[in-house]
Amino acid sequence: MARDQKLKLPEVLEEIDMSRAAFYRMRARGKAPKLIKLPNGQIRCRRSDLDAWWASMEENAA
Repeated sequence: MARDQKLKLPEVLEEIDMSRAAFYRMRARGKAPKLIKLPNGQIRCRRSDLDAWWASMEENAA
């Protein structure tokens, strides 16, 4: 099984077409994809978490 790809925040923002400020506002409301903080302080988003977030957005739109 392939390891879960870890996306950098700019990659996530580009994919969801959102500014960093808007993303953090959404995150403050608990509506953003889950992020992980690496030991070096960098932020990443697992591909599986982003895909699950997309699926939940589709369910909410239906």
